[in-house]
Amino acid sequence: MPGMIRRLFLTSLTVLALALPAVTHAGQTLQRVIDFKTLKVGMTADQPPLNMLSRDKTLMGFDVDLARALANAMRVKLEIKVMPFGDLMTSLDDGTIDLVISGMAITPERSEQAAFVGPYMMSGKSLLTRDSVLAKVSGSEEFNRGDLTLAALKNSTSADFVREAAPEAALIEVDHYDEAVKLILDGDADGMVADMPVCRLSVLRFPERGLVTLDNPLTVEPIGIALNKDDREFFNLVDNYVEAYTRIGVLTKLRKQWLEETSWLAALP
Repeated sequence: MPGMIRRLFLTSLTVLALALPAVTHAGQTLQRVIDFKTLKVGMTADQPPLNMLSRDKTLMGFDVDLARALANAMRVKLEIKVMPFGDLMTSLDDGTIDLVISGMAITPERSEQAAFVGPYMMSGKSLLTRDSVLAKVSGSEEFNRGDLTLAALKNSTSADFVREAAPEAALIEVDHYDEAVKLILDGDADGMVADMPVCRLSVLRFPERGLVTLDNPLTVEPIGIALNKDDREFFNLVDNYVEAYTRIGVLTKLRKQWLEETSWLAALP
Protein backbone atom coordinates (compact mmCIF):
# COMPACT_ATOMS: atom_id res chain seq x y z
CA MET A 1 0.00 0.00 0.00
CA PRO A 2 1.46 3.42 -0.90
CA GLY A 3 2.85 5.40 2.04
CA MET A 4 0.30 8.22 1.77
CA ILE A 5 -2.68 5.86 2.01
CA ARG A 6 -1.01 3.88 4.80
CA ARG A 7 -0.54 7.07 6.84
CA LEU A 8 -4.12 8.06 6.15
CA PHE A 9 -5.32 4.68 7.42
CA LEU A 10 -3.28 4.94 10.60
CA THR A 11 -4.56 8.45 11.31
CA SER A 12 -8.17 7.61 10.53
CA LEU A 13 -8.10 4.40 12.55
CA THR A 14 -6.82 6.28 15.58
CA VAL A 15 -9.65 8.78 15.25
CA LEU A 16 -12.18 5.99 14.89
CA ALA A 17 -10.89 4.11 17.91
CA LEU A 18 -11.38 7.21 20.05
CA ALA A 19 -14.72 8.20 18.58
CA LEU A 20 -16.64 4.93 18.54
CA PRO A 21 -18.19 3.62 21.77
CA ALA A 22 -16.85 0.52 23.48
CA VAL A 23 -18.73 -2.73 22.84
CA THR A 24 -20.84 -3.64 25.85
CA HIS A 25 -22.73 -6.56 24.32
CA ALA A 26 -21.40 -8.78 21.55
CA GLY A 27 -23.33 -11.03 19.22
CA GLN A 28 -21.99 -14.39 18.06
CA THR A 29 -19.78 -13.10 15.23
CA LEU A 30 -18.48 -10.11 17.12
CA GLN A 31 -17.76 -12.25 20.18
CA ARG A 32 -15.78 -14.65 17.99
CA VAL A 33 -13.72 -11.77 16.59
CA ILE A 34 -13.08 -10.45 20.11
CA ASP A 35 -12.21 -13.85 21.60
CA PHE A 36 -9.83 -14.96 18.83
CA LYS A 37 -8.61 -11.44 18.00
CA THR A 38 -8.97 -12.32 14.32
CA LEU A 39 -11.20 -11.01 11.55
CA LYS A 40 -11.81 -13.66 8.90
CA VAL A 41 -12.73 -12.20 5.52
CA GLY A 42 -13.74 -14.24 2.49
CA MET A 43 -12.81 -13.23 -1.06
CA THR A 44 -11.96 -14.92 -4.34
CA ALA A 45 -8.54 -13.32 -5.03
CA ASP A 46 -9.39 -13.31 -8.75
CA GLN A 47 -11.56 -10.21 -9.14
CA PRO A 48 -9.10 -7.53 -10.19
CA PRO A 49 -8.89 -4.67 -9.40
CA LEU A 50 -10.94 -5.50 -6.28
CA ASN A 51 -8.97 -8.53 -5.09
CA MET A 52 -6.19 -10.50 -6.78
CA LEU A 53 -2.82 -12.19 -6.38
CA SER A 54 0.37 -10.41 -7.38
CA ARG A 55 3.27 -12.05 -9.16
CA ASP A 56 4.73 -13.08 -5.79
CA LYS A 57 1.36 -14.48 -4.63
CA THR A 58 0.59 -11.54 -2.34
CA LEU A 59 -3.05 -10.49 -2.04
CA MET A 60 -3.73 -6.98 -3.30
CA GLY A 61 -6.61 -4.77 -4.42
CA PHE A 62 -9.39 -2.48 -3.25
CA ASP A 63 -11.14 -5.17 -1.18
CA VAL A 64 -7.86 -6.28 0.42
CA ASP A 65 -7.05 -2.74 1.57
CA LEU A 66 -10.59 -2.27 2.89
CA ALA A 67 -10.42 -5.56 4.83
CA ARG A 68 -7.03 -4.59 6.25
CA ALA A 69 -8.38 -1.22 7.35
CA LEU A 70 -11.33 -2.83 9.16
CA ALA A 71 -9.08 -5.33 10.97
CA ASN A 72 -6.71 -2.54 12.01
CA ALA A 73 -9.62 -0.48 13.31
CA MET A 74 -10.82 -3.44 15.38
CA ARG A 75 -7.24 -4.05 16.60
CA VAL A 76 -7.32 -7.66 15.47
CA LYS A 77 -5.38 -9.82 13.02
CA LEU A 78 -6.71 -10.07 9.46
CA GLU A 79 -7.11 -13.56 8.02
CA ILE A 80 -8.24 -13.63 4.39
CA LYS A 81 -9.77 -16.92 3.30
CA VAL A 82 -9.60 -17.39 -0.46
CA MET A 83 -12.41 -19.43 -2.04
CA PRO A 84 -14.56 -19.59 -5.18
CA PHE A 85 -17.24 -16.92 -5.39
CA GLY A 86 -19.99 -19.53 -5.19
CA ASP A 87 -18.77 -20.66 -1.75
CA LEU A 88 -18.71 -17.24 -0.07
CA MET A 89 -22.29 -17.06 1.17
CA THR A 90 -22.24 -20.64 2.46
CA SER A 91 -19.01 -19.97 4.35
CA LEU A 92 -20.53 -16.83 5.86
CA ASP A 93 -23.60 -18.76 6.96
CA ASP A 94 -21.65 -21.56 8.66
CA GLY A 95 -19.24 -19.19 10.43
CA THR A 96 -16.12 -20.09 8.46
CA ILE A 97 -15.74 -16.38 7.70
CA ASP A 98 -16.99 -13.24 9.46
CA LEU A 99 -17.35 -11.00 6.39
CA VAL A 100 -17.54 -11.22 2.62
CA ILE A 101 -15.62 -8.42 0.89
CA SER A 102 -15.37 -9.63 -2.69
CA GLY A 103 -17.09 -7.36 -5.17
CA MET A 104 -20.47 -8.76 -4.11
CA ALA A 105 -23.52 -6.98 -5.50
CA ILE A 106 -26.35 -6.26 -3.07
CA THR A 107 -29.46 -8.04 -4.35
CA PRO A 108 -32.88 -8.86 -2.82
CA GLU A 109 -32.06 -12.57 -2.94
CA ARG A 110 -28.73 -12.18 -1.15
CA SER A 111 -30.31 -9.82 1.36
CA GLU A 112 -32.52 -12.71 2.45
CA GLN A 113 -29.36 -14.63 3.36
CA ALA A 114 -27.17 -11.89 4.81
CA ALA A 115 -27.04 -8.28 5.94
CA PHE A 116 -25.10 -5.81 3.80
CA VAL A 117 -23.03 -2.81 4.84
CA GLY A 118 -22.66 -0.23 2.12
CA PRO A 119 -22.56 0.11 -0.75
CA TYR A 120 -18.87 0.97 -0.64
CA MET A 121 -18.76 1.32 -4.43
CA MET A 122 -21.00 1.15 -7.50
CA SER A 123 -20.46 -1.15 -10.45
CA GLY A 124 -22.41 -2.54 -13.40
CA LYS A 125 -22.50 -5.40 -15.85
CA SER A 126 -20.42 -5.17 -19.00
CA LEU A 127 -19.30 -7.47 -21.79
CA LEU A 128 -15.76 -8.52 -22.66
CA THR A 129 -15.39 -9.78 -26.22
CA ARG A 130 -13.29 -9.88 -29.38
CA ASP A 131 -16.40 -9.56 -31.56
CA SER A 132 -16.63 -6.09 -33.14
CA VAL A 133 -20.44 -6.32 -33.37
CA LEU A 134 -20.89 -7.38 -29.75
CA ALA A 135 -18.53 -4.62 -28.65
CA LYS A 136 -21.07 -2.03 -29.78
CA VAL A 137 -24.23 -3.39 -28.12
CA SER A 138 -26.12 -0.99 -25.88
CA GLY A 139 -28.69 -3.42 -24.46
CA SER A 140 -28.88 -7.07 -23.48
CA GLU A 141 -31.51 -7.80 -26.13
CA GLU A 142 -28.80 -7.36 -28.75
CA PHE A 143 -26.89 -10.44 -27.56
CA ASN A 144 -29.90 -12.62 -26.82
CA ARG A 145 -29.01 -14.90 -29.71
CA GLY A 146 -28.87 -18.65 -29.99
CA ASP A 147 -25.59 -18.55 -31.89
CA LEU A 148 -23.69 -16.96 -28.98
CA THR A 149 -21.82 -18.53 -26.09
CA LEU A 150 -21.30 -16.32 -23.04
CA ALA A 151 -19.19 -17.02 -19.96
CA ALA A 152 -19.88 -15.76 -16.43
CA LEU A 153 -18.73 -16.42 -12.88
CA LYS A 154 -20.59 -19.28 -11.18
CA ASN A 155 -23.34 -18.26 -8.71
CA SER A 156 -22.87 -14.60 -9.63
CA THR A 157 -25.29 -11.86 -10.61
CA SER A 158 -23.53 -11.92 -14.00
CA ALA A 159 -24.68 -15.51 -14.57
CA ASP A 160 -28.19 -14.57 -13.43
CA PHE A 161 -28.10 -11.62 -15.82
CA VAL A 162 -27.28 -13.87 -18.79
CA ARG A 163 -30.06 -16.32 -17.88
CA GLU A 164 -32.64 -13.57 -17.56
CA ALA A 165 -31.56 -11.13 -20.29
CA ALA A 166 -30.13 -13.52 -22.88
CA PRO A 167 -31.89 -16.89 -22.42
CA GLU A 168 -31.25 -17.82 -26.06
CA ALA A 169 -27.47 -17.65 -25.59
CA ALA A 170 -25.47 -20.60 -24.24
CA LEU A 171 -24.03 -19.94 -20.78
CA ILE A 172 -20.75 -21.35 -19.49
CA GLU A 173 -20.26 -20.85 -15.73
CA VAL A 174 -16.66 -20.70 -14.51
CA ASP A 175 -15.00 -20.61 -11.09
CA HIS A 176 -12.50 -17.89 -12.00
CA TYR A 177 -12.44 -14.92 -14.39
CA ASP A 178 -9.18 -16.12 -15.94
CA GLU A 179 -11.02 -19.20 -17.18
CA ALA A 180 -13.58 -17.02 -18.96
CA VAL A 181 -10.92 -14.83 -20.56
CA LYS A 182 -9.12 -17.93 -21.80
CA LEU A 183 -12.36 -19.22 -23.34
CA ILE A 184 -12.65 -15.97 -25.30
CA LEU A 185 -9.01 -15.96 -26.37
CA ASP A 186 -9.24 -19.61 -27.46
CA GLY A 187 -12.44 -18.96 -29.43
CA ASP A 188 -14.59 -21.18 -27.17
CA ALA A 189 -16.79 -18.29 -25.99
CA ASP A 190 -17.98 -15.14 -27.73
CA GLY A 191 -17.86 -13.01 -24.62
CA MET A 192 -17.77 -12.76 -20.84
CA VAL A 193 -20.39 -10.92 -18.80
CA ALA A 194 -18.81 -9.42 -15.68
CA ASP A 195 -18.56 -6.22 -13.67
CA MET A 196 -17.19 -3.34 -15.73
CA PRO A 197 -13.90 -2.96 -13.75
CA VAL A 198 -13.08 -6.63 -14.43
CA CYS A 199 -13.77 -6.23 -18.16
CA ARG A 200 -11.71 -3.05 -18.43
CA LEU A 201 -8.78 -4.62 -16.61
CA SER A 202 -8.81 -7.63 -18.93
CA VAL A 203 -8.44 -5.29 -21.90
CA LEU A 204 -5.46 -3.61 -20.21
CA ARG A 205 -3.81 -6.92 -19.33
CA PHE A 206 -3.94 -8.30 -22.87
CA PRO A 207 -3.44 -5.25 -25.09
CA GLU A 208 -2.35 -7.27 -28.14
CA ARG A 209 -5.18 -9.84 -28.08
CA GLY A 210 -7.98 -7.74 -29.51
CA LEU A 211 -10.16 -7.71 -26.41
CA VAL A 212 -12.72 -4.91 -26.13
CA THR A 213 -15.47 -3.96 -23.69
CA LEU A 214 -18.49 -1.69 -23.68
CA ASP A 215 -18.22 2.08 -23.24
CA ASN A 216 -21.11 2.10 -20.75
CA PRO A 217 -22.36 -0.60 -18.35
CA LEU A 218 -25.58 -2.46 -19.08
CA THR A 219 -26.72 -2.21 -15.45
CA VAL A 220 -25.92 -0.32 -12.26
CA GLU A 221 -25.16 -2.42 -9.15
CA PRO A 222 -24.30 -1.48 -5.55
CA ILE A 223 -21.37 -3.44 -4.08
CA GLY A 224 -21.42 -4.14 -0.33
CA ILE A 225 -19.93 -6.09 2.57
CA ALA A 226 -21.94 -9.19 3.55
CA LEU A 227 -22.31 -10.14 7.23
CA ASN A 228 -24.39 -12.56 9.25
CA LYS A 229 -27.85 -10.98 9.46
CA ASP A 230 -28.40 -12.20 13.04
CA ASP A 231 -25.51 -10.22 14.59
CA ARG A 232 -26.74 -6.64 14.81
CA GLU A 233 -23.88 -5.50 17.05
CA PHE A 234 -21.27 -6.60 14.53
CA PHE A 235 -23.23 -5.01 11.69
CA ASN A 236 -23.37 -1.69 13.55
CA LEU A 237 -19.63 -1.78 14.22
CA VAL A 238 -18.66 -2.44 10.59
CA ASP A 239 -21.26 0.05 9.33
CA ASN A 240 -19.81 2.75 11.59
CA TYR A 241 -16.30 2.17 10.26
CA VAL A 242 -17.39 2.20 6.60
CA GLU A 243 -19.42 5.37 7.14
CA ALA A 244 -16.39 7.00 8.73
CA TYR A 245 -14.15 5.91 5.84
CA THR A 246 -16.65 7.49 3.45
CA ARG A 247 -16.71 10.78 5.34
CA ILE A 248 -12.94 11.19 5.72
CA GLY A 249 -12.17 10.23 2.11
CA VAL A 250 -10.49 6.84 2.55
CA LEU A 251 -12.83 5.10 0.10
CA THR A 252 -12.34 7.89 -2.43
CA LYS A 253 -8.57 7.43 -2.29
CA LEU A 254 -8.92 3.66 -2.68
CA ARG A 255 -11.15 4.12 -5.73
CA LYS A 256 -8.58 6.40 -7.28
CA GLN A 257 -5.72 4.02 -6.55
CA TRP A 258 -7.36 0.84 -7.80
CA LEU A 259 -10.01 1.95 -10.32
CA GLU A 260 -8.35 4.93 -12.01
CA GLU A 261 -4.58 4.49 -11.73
CA THR A 262 -2.81 1.63 -13.52
CA SER A 263 0.65 1.55 -11.90
CA TRP A 264 -0.31 -1.54 -9.88
CA LEU A 265 -0.71 -3.57 -13.10
CA ALA A 266 3.05 -4.10 -13.10
CA ALA A 267 2.71 -6.33 -10.00
CA LEU A 268 0.39 -8.80 -11.75
CA PRO A 269 1.66 -12.16 -13.06
